[in-house]
Amino acid sequence: MKVDLILQFIVVLIGVYGLATSKNMIKSIICINIIQTAVILLFLNFGHVENGFIPILSEETKVMVDPLPQALMITTIVIGASITALSLMLSIKIFHYYGTLNWKELIERKG
Repeated sequence: MKVDLILQFIVVLIGVYGLATSKNMIKSIICINIIQTAVILLFLNFGHVENGFIPILSEETKVMVDPLPQALMITTIVIGASITALSLMLSIKIFHYYGTLNWKELIERKG
């Protein structure tokens, strides 16, 4: 389990590094999605129970898996997909209006 946490932390750091160094709006959106995916995997990793049983099918009082993290993460995935679609649509509109997706050029043109 410790190796999983380290790998997920590394994926978050990769996403943050990409977000900090990207000059393109599309690359920034992709880096935010990478961070979101790593956080989702982290929460699912915390909710994992070794040799756990599904609560709805198990009639005995054994070690059961908590379904709440999985339900929350499926909600997070749906909301994240919606926000990504909205972000990409806004970036298309910005490109049609300004002709670029470079952050520095957009700030210079606006200011």
